[in-house]
Amino acid sequence: MTFATLGLIEPLLRALETLGYQTPTPVQAQAIPAVLAGRDLMAAAQTGTGKTAGFALPLLQLLTMEGPKVAANSARALILCPTRELAEQVHASVAEYAQNLPLTTYAVYGGVSINPQMMKLRKGVDVLVATPGRLIDLFRQNALNFKQLQTLVLDEADRMLDLGFSEELANIYRMLPKKRQTLLFSATFSDEIRLLAGQMLNDPLTIEVSPRNVAANTVKQWVVPVDKKRKAELFVHLMRKGRWKQVLVFAKTRNGVDALVDKLQGLGINADGIHGDKPQATRQRALDRFKSSDVQILVATDVAARGLDIEDLPLVVNFDLPIVAEDYIHRIGRTGRAGNTGEAISLVCADEVNMLSAIEMLTRQTLTRQMEQDFEPEHRVPDTDATGQVVKKPKKPKKPKASGGGKRNLGKWVDSGEVSPAEPSIKPVRKVPVFNTGPRKKK
Repeated sequence: MTFATLGLIEPLLRALETLGYQTPTPVQAQAIPAVLAGRDLMAAAQTGTGKTAGFALPLLQLLTMEGPKVAANSARALILCPTRELAEQVHASVAEYAQNLPLTTYAVYGGVSINPQMMKLRKGVDVLVATPGRLIDLFRQNALNFKQLQTLVLDEADRMLDLGFSEELANIYRMLPKKRQTLLFSATFSDEIRLLAGQMLNDPLTIEVSPRNVAANTVKQWVVPVDKKRKAELFVHLMRKGRWKQVLVFAKTRNGVDALVDKLQGLGINADGIHGDKPQATRQRALDRFKSSDVQILVATDVAARGLDIEDLPLVVNFDLPIVAEDYIHRIGRTGRAGNTGEAISLVCADEVNMLSAIEMLTRQTLTRQMEQDFEPEHRVPDTDATGQVVKKPKKPKKPKASGGGKRNLGKWVDSGEVSPAEPSIKPVRKVPVFNTGPRKKK
């Protein structure tokens, strides 16, 4: 199968040839004809399998072949993305595909001045890529209307339909014309999200080209148990031992990103970080330097889990496990893309065992554990498996008390059964109460 057999027009085929695209991926092969036919679509495929081209190519063709010229302050197609980084990445791909077409494209997002965006929209754009918050701001300031809108795309729809975006999406839906084509693309769909999405689409076609919620098989994954306080030390040890040249590291919090970057830079390691508190220009500069290999280690929160496309990135490290299990799939999907192989290492401490269990249950696999010599954790990480069970280690039987040998001197902390009448000032150790978190009984 070729892109020509899918019915794409010559200018698009020429652009694909320039970009080195040879044969369609499975999601592209199924999605492109469906979008060209005008169908609403809900498509799930592993990250790195070409979903952007799956909706962008037919969308650009429809805009070229159909509809009037775009009017002032208007958009003919809208692509919604959850993060600024993904919006930039999607827009860059759309612009490359449209290089031989008489269409205009633009991306808008928060964190930068709104005035240049308002100026750009005065002439209208055929394809607008946007994050929800900035889109609503532009609409409320009359810088944008949707009278000409033909198609709505939700990229990474699982995140877009998450509760964190529900209010913004509800406002956006009220802005849009009811008669439109709607496309939902994502690597992961929960049953609840599928139900919600089904209510927004008109007789949608569902495409699943790979098992749901499964990480790409091009990525080798494993876990290294370690105590939380030694994670940074272990990371540096592994980096030097493996002679890592380019690594994307995910931390759970913004403070965690800054702390790790400071430690690495203090050791003379070329590192930078990105998170939501940093200005967009600073974040983009860090990404550009990482892509060009000017930065060896890029530490990020989940703002980089989606939309960051780096050619042949060899390694992803989860310094902290994600709170949302689905984000694990997106994180490690930054490597092993486009047929390349990659590795994903997770540094896991005891209090992350429930997150590890959730990831293994979601991906339906038990991650291999590799203990690193001299970093064996004092606080054991309980065993887990793909069923979502945390296997607790059986308690050791208590040793019998020695008779007649007297008690061990523990200062003022002695067992309640060992208090002697001669020591009335010593209070027995109180047992820690177990709090009942269930409903309280009425007295």
